[in-house]
Amino acid sequence: MTKIAVFASGKGSNFAAIARAIKKGRLDAELALLVCDNPGAPVIQRAKRLKVKVALVKKENFSSREDFEKAVIRHLQENGVDLIVLAGFMRMLGAELLSNYQGRILNIHPALLPAFKGSEGIKDAFTYGAKITGVTVHFVDEKMDHGPIILQAAVKVEEKDTLESLETKIHKLEHKLYPEAIRLFIGGKLRIEGRRVRISIP
Repeated sequence: MTKIAVFASGKGSNFAAIARAIKKGRLDAELALLVCDNPGAPVIQRAKRLKVKVALVKKENFSSREDFEKAVIRHLQENGVDLIVLAGFMRMLGAELLSNYQGRILNIHPALLPAFKGSEGIKDAFTYGAKITGVTVHFVDEKMDHGPIILQAAVKVEEKDTLESLETKIHKLEHKLYPEAIRLFIGGKLRIEGRRVRISIP
């Protein structure tokens, strides 16, 4: 069974969505670990309620990103983690994590990459006046919001939409798309070919 570590810094709604998918049998996986860098993050309480082990690793306790990531890797190895799932983790990953878990780190972004990269993807699309935005799940590489795309799904921005209503639609879609991408990974259905991901569907 695939052991998953979720990295999160905030509310943890995608963490909860992944936990629900596992509980319902949609994912043959174990939610083995939450890695969090923010002691005040609500996701920590979500994890405790679900009896998921929490590794609170604060960057300011380390002299370098390398030392920070080595500490994170120790937690991952101790818990036998196979797959890292980023869910609102507000730090770029460095060489230590990327090299140790190459091809085994997923991220979700609330826009249709390569458009509207960065931490304000929903707000940026709304402010720009985009008529279509959406959600992207992708493999993580050394650049921000850049790795090979696994799945994308679109959301129409209606005239009546506010930023808040668009956020609600985006998050609802995230909670469906992320477990599906994880399911494909666990099932061995994804193969990275350069900048592309080939999905094997029987």
